Amino acid sequence: MSQHVIVDSVSHRDLRVLDGASAALGDNVMAALATPHEFRALQAFYPIVFRRDLASGQVSALALFGFENGENLYLKGEHWDAPCKPLAHAVQPFLIGRSQDADMPGQVHIDLDHPRVTQAGERGVRLFDEDGRASPLLENAAQMLGDLDGAYRESGSFFAALERYDLLEPFTLEVPLVDGSKHTLVGFLAINEDKLRALGGGEMGDLHREGHLMPLFMAMASVSQFAGLVARRNARISGT
Repeated sequence: MSQHVIVDSVSHRDLRVLDGASAALGDNVMAALATPHEFRALQAFYPIVFRRDLASGQVSALALFGFENGENLYLKGEHWDAPCKPLAHAVQPFLIGRSQDADMPGQVHIDLDHPRVTQAGERGVRLFDEDGRASPLLENAAQMLGDLDGAYRESGSFFAALERYDLLEPFTLEVPLVDGSKHTLVGFLAINEDKLRALGGGEMGDLHREGHLMPLFMAMASVSQFAGLVARRNARISGT
């Protein structure tokens, strides 16, 4: 369940947000949405894959944290074992809300049912100070939401280019584990490197001019992080 409301200094004067990382705070997730703008930073730590929504047909990108629902192999107790996170995950429990007028700027909303949100005791970081001014946490959240909104709006042309040149293909990953079992990762898409190499100079030039080559290369480079993800799974099985 979720309960999204606009953040305001009257209704939420005493509201607090729990920081840190833990399963109890909603970090036990397999993946998070990623925008092409983030690929350069994320590819050093996470595999980046793509997924097509069966209902709408739209493509989105994901940074993978694990191999199955509810598994986050970067979560070690109350520590997130990577120096960055996708903005869509890092900004929780905040999100962008919009009025019916699409031209109006987005509003900072909060999910009151998110496990990070509390009004009890002294735990967590307040959204507002005693004078009703936004705390640094809220100001940072607003900045991240603005960055995420801009990156999301710009991502449409990137995904359209992937479709235009038919650069996505389904893939299956067999994950052999130290206990002798195997896990199969299915249902995702990856960049078809052969089709990318086969593009002509004009097509590659278009991708470059539109700013799509860098995220394409970053997504392909991120595939090397699957080895690290398997190692994390094996370490968890071994208890090391």
